[in-house]
Amino acid sequence: MQHWFFEVLSIVAILEFLSGLSIGLLLLWWQRSRFHARLDNLTRKLKPDVSDSPFSSTSQLALAIGHQQKVQQQLEQQLETHRQIVQVAPVGYLQVDDENRFIWCNWQAQVMLSIKPETYPTQPRLLMELVRSYELDALIEQTRNTNKLCQSEWIYYPVSADPLKIATQKTYALRGYGMPLREHQIGIFLENRQEAISIMQQHDRWASDLAHELKTPLTSIRLVAETLQSRLEPPLKGWVDRLINETVRLSNLVEDLLDLSRIERGSPSPLKLKPTDLVELIHSVWNSLEPLARKRQLTLEYSGPDRLVIPIDQSRFHRLLVNLLDNSIKYSPFHHPIRITLSLQPPQTSHSQNASYSEVPESYASVHLDVIDYGSGFPEKDLPHVFERFYRADPSRARLSVQPSASQPSASQPSGNGSKAISSKSDWVSSSNGSDAQIQGGSGLGLAIARQIAEVHQGSIRASNHPETGGAWLQVILPQPMPVSSAEGPTKYG
Repeated sequence: MQHWFFEVLSIVAILEFLSGLSIGLLLLWWQRSRFHARLDNLTRKLKPDVSDSPFSSTSQLALAIGHQQKVQQQLEQQLETHRQIVQVAPVGYLQVDDENRFIWCNWQAQVMLSIKPETYPTQPRLLMELVRSYELDALIEQTRNTNKLCQSEWIYYPVSADPLKIATQKTYALRGYGMPLREHQIGIFLENRQEAISIMQQHDRWASDLAHELKTPLTSIRLVAETLQSRLEPPLKGWVDRLINETVRLSNLVEDLLDLSRIERGSPSPLKLKPTDLVELIHSVWNSLEPLARKRQLTLEYSGPDRLVIPIDQSRFHRLLVNLLDNSIKYSPFHHPIRITLSLQPPQTSHSQNASYSEVPESYASVHLDVIDYGSGFPEKDLPHVFERFYRADPSRARLSVQPSASQPSASQPSGNGSKAISSKSDWVSSSNGSDAQIQGGSGLGLAIARQIAEVHQGSIRASNHPETGGAWLQVILPQPMPVSSAEGPTKYG
């Protein structure tokens, strides 16, 4: 009985050993299979064509690692090549990490920002410790917050630790381009604009000096011609008349140059701001230009409040309106209206032609003034340059001088959109020699002067082509905050 019991125990022990061995072998096979699967997957990720080779997985992994090391060396060489290119680039470049700590900059950035090579930090330091430029820091933050390319311009004033060098420190007009990088790093390209600005200032100074020199002899020529005008008989008198007209045209050009120069430099007399009814000023300007509009049977269509009082320099803003309306009159076809839309827009509100005038805030609103004509509009390639001095648009945008026909619409008819029309007081007038009246080309300074006047009022002006009329669309925006008052009532035209 006892012998039988020991045999049973031996059999149970053998079974337990065999079962444990089987489980161990299964676990070993499972782990090995899993290891090979991972190895195959890794080799395919590292170098896909290695997995098709007849070598073992370990050999494939060694080949893949060697290949990745070669790729890494190539990438490091490319990175070094790109860094050398950036190092000798004619623009500055600097890079910061996610905490605005300085990483690296090229030689041009060192010169622009007065960063000495020996001051390169061995430990991470904030960029503001090396470069005292709040505008640069703001550009970096804007780029990081928007996660897109950003641009900014500012004047950089280097800070010197030596008080004796403060007076000799050079300032730079910089333009920065922020670019978001991986891991929230930011790269900044810096362009030195000082030379371009100096050239522009020299050009403007030359034009101003030339205008001053021309003013006196032109006045003398005009006085002599006017003296001879009453003493000559035709046909010699006609030649003197032409001389006077050309002298007046040159004198107007000189005055435009002087006005533009004074505005750009900042006139010695500050803006004479006073509450002015902008609606009344618009109609006053139109009445002064009515002889020009009458020759082409043009009308004024005004949409907006009947009264809008804002603080502006009345004389300068009168000049702005004259230039805008004169531009529209010159390029408008016969028997067509010129549309002026005046509106108040609350902060951060897009412009709308159907804006409500009765539900606008009494303050903190921007004023939008739109002048729209039915001419041929601006060529697309000329739009970025229409406010540059002496710039003339493409010849396709020519001053129209075609005699109106009976089939053209009448200027006195209402527009149908609820706007109020002001008709010209007489029919179309021909020139003295029997040919169609033609408005001569301007000096190319009207829109440049308009832009400067808008900017000295802390506003802006932009040009585009209107989607409905196809003509020029000039929009003046006076920014908020600006205390304004508006009122509606029956519109009266003098």
